Amino acid sequence: MSTLFSPITVRGVTFPNRVVVSPLCMYSADDGMAQPWHFAHLSTFARGKAGLVFAEATAVEPEGRITPRCLGIWSDAHAKAIRPITDFIKSMGCVPGIQLAHAGRKASTAPPFQGATPLAPDHADGWQVVGPSAEPVGPGVQVPHEMTTDEIKKMTGKFVAAARRSIDAGFDVIELHGAHGYLMHSFLSPISNQRDDEYGGDLEGRMRFPLEVSAAVRKEVGEDMPLFFRISAVDGVEGGWSMDDSVALAKALGEHGIDVVDCSSGGVSGAPRFRIDDAGKPLSKSSARKPGFQVPYAERIAKETNLKSMAVGVIIDAVQAEEIASSGQADFVALGREIMHNPFWPLHAAETLGDDPDFKMWPDQYGWAVDRRSQIVAMNKG
Repeated sequence: MSTLFSPITVRGVTFPNRVVVSPLCMYSADDGMAQPWHFAHLSTFARGKAGLVFAEATAVEPEGRITPRCLGIWSDAHAKAIRPITDFIKSMGCVPGIQLAHAGRKASTAPPFQGATPLAPDHADGWQVVGPSAEPVGPGVQVPHEMTTDEIKKMTGKFVAAARRSIDAGFDVIELHGAHGYLMHSFLSPISNQRDDEYGGDLEGRMRFPLEVSAAVRKEVGEDMPLFFRISAVDGVEGGWSMDDSVALAKALGEHGIDVVDCSSGGVSGAPRFRIDDAGKPLSKSSARKPGFQVPYAERIAKETNLKSMAVGVIIDAVQAEEIASSGQADFVALGREIMHNPFWPLHAAETLGDDPDFKMWPDQYGWAVDRRSQIVAMNKG
């Protein structure tokens, strides 16, 4: 069996394979509530037999949504609306996961298919955004309210409450979103965090809020639930967060209850920048997005810490994914756009790698017909 399709256990959860559906924002919720679209969307990936199926970035409070149409889990009713989805994912032998998030200073925008326009606080669908400092993401974007220390501590409590509801909703994995310029990442990066109190300044101060959230969530969920943490491994902006900082953060996250570091990049300011060259200069967005462009970040986390890592970013085919897993570059391989393009990617990858020649991984309702299709194709080729 390939490494990609071999089981892996983290704490009390065994994943049937290493393929992960990355959190994919759908911008289709109603007041944060899951809709039929969410069931149809996520259940497809479970039928495709991804080992871990993440729900999208899910806000811990209404003001934590990226857009007014983003998913939330700030009430028990939100958790109840999601429960049928997690039940179905489990019925397919897959593991349901949720990414708990707060968009911070990048909140209050229109969905991308409606222009991704920043919405002012006085807009009918907008609200005041928050952050570690009164530093906007870029020109024409809201200036965030600088959070007080009391507000920061209350925010930790909102993550804890969301984690409790996530368990009630049936999730077996929680990921904390500390990437892409959202709230926790904005505390980490010196680009966005200009504070001079205990939540700013040096690396230790800038890491304090994410570490407090991690420790508090670990205490709430107990010792059996795996906790992931998504990072932007580099800001890709001169003077910003670096890969060395990410290694230091990962080691600290491990001490505060995190098991797996999900390695993305960029998003702290302006247009996204994803890689820097040997001279420290940002590469253009187009030049950076090559197959596996973020895998080296996951590889370094895996090699320099005691944590597991997850790779994401233009992972396209089965052979590429298997090489990442079998070489130890990452323990999990996450797909986003590719698995939206082909929701049954894991099943096709297992066939390609020789792990499922008889289509036994397929749901019973499909497997017999797909097997027959294969026989017909083979006969016609003959």
